Amino acid sequence: MDYIFKNPLVVFQLLWQHLFVTGIALVVAILISLPVSLLILRSRRLTTIVLGILSAFYTIPSIALIILLLPVTGLNEWSVIIALILYVQVILVRNNVAALNGIDPVIVEAARGMGMNRRQLWWRVQLPLALPVMLAGIRIAAIVAIGIATVGAKFNAGGLGRLLFDGIAQTGRYDKIWAGALAVAALALAVNLALVALERYFSYTRKIQQRAAA
Repeated sequence: MDYIFKNPLVVFQLLWQHLFVTGIALVVAILISLPVSLLILRSRRLTTIVLGILSAFYTIPSIALIILLLPVTGLNEWSVIIALILYVQVILVRNNVAALNGIDPVIVEAARGMGMNRRQLWWRVQLPLALPVMLAGIRIAAIVAIGIATVGAKFNAGGLGRLLFDGIAQTGRYDKIWAGALAVAALALAVNLALVALERYFSYTRKIQQRAAA
């Protein structure tokens, strides 16, 4: 903690870099995963194929995947961001499909009976009901992204992982190692708690909507 208190600007700058890499990756990954989930939702065979392909990316070690991207994107944060997008897709798509399949068909039919078109059905019924489970996937994906982004410091992406690698490279600098480890853990915990709060809020909203439909 001494290093953090003595070098707050350095830690804040690295924290911002870490948030930038993980934040951009998560936003892009979410925007990709949602249409993919809707596309494969009605076909069990297509779901199996797509999840199989995405799972294959997830089995590749993070360092190896980033190295494979270096000839295309270069030694910078974009190699890490693309790797993160590929890694978290399987988590997001799997949870999105489970969330949408878990919606009670009776509720959907009732909404259609009220005259809702496909767009209204999605925004007013399906998305609010599926959101708690989707957020659970986003929460897991965010924690995974924060952890893997730590390795990104080795590839010129900056972030809190730089404290860890600098501490290892510099003999006896355990203060940097501890500072990096504590900062990453604190960031992951804060993001997890924030998303858990959102999950609970939307779960409560979902129960109210289900009671109203009943």
